[in-house]
Amino acid sequence: MTDVETSLTRNTLAIAVQALTREDPLICGLVRQYGMPPLWQRSQSFATLVHIILEQKVSLASAKAVMLRVQKLCPQMNHKQFLGVSEQRLRQVGISERKLSYCRSIAEAIDTGELDLSHLRRCTDAQVMDALTSIRGIGPWSAGVYLLMALRRPDAWASGDRALVVSLAECADLPAVPGYAELDQWAERWRPYRAAAARVLWHAYLSRRSPGARQKRSS
Repeated sequence: MTDVETSLTRNTLAIAVQALTREDPLICGLVRQYGMPPLWQRSQSFATLVHIILEQKVSLASAKAVMLRVQKLCPQMNHKQFLGVSEQRLRQVGISERKLSYCRSIAEAIDTGELDLSHLRRCTDAQVMDALTSIRGIGPWSAGVYLLMALRRPDAWASGDRALVVSLAECADLPAVPGYAELDQWAERWRPYRAAAARVLWHAYLSRRSPGARQKRSS
């Protein structure tokens, strides 16, 4: 079975986590302490990409607040409706000028057919990354989160994720927060279940901060 044909479900996530706990003491300890992580799935849509852009370099709560205001302007939250709203109104609800330009680039790419989100379901992880990162505003982190949350690929990884690197430092009792390249290297040991490992680390990160925050990564 190839990664094109598979996506995480609650059942396959549990299987992946169990496999990790047998091989990695860190993951095993986190699962014992915090339990199974949520699946955290999002729709395969323009709305999800906008939400991910809004989450760049800000808290999840802040991004969600802006997203809710955007959705009031665009109830259908599709690319055509988004392009029909003036930039001034979108900035007024809290989208920065840079992030607005990114969101419009994505909407325009979908409108012209440059980006076909439905086609991504049939692409390999590498092809998805190439297709998404070819659009201005979508970097490896944003594309990785889409792979993790929307396409739910088993070995997807969000390179450059601040919560992941902080969670690793805390949970592994590292003397300092490692760099993102070091995080990516560390994650190699979790192949082919990096998506499950990411969820375990996110779950630990949120659980350590607020018991009520565990579901904040879902749309």
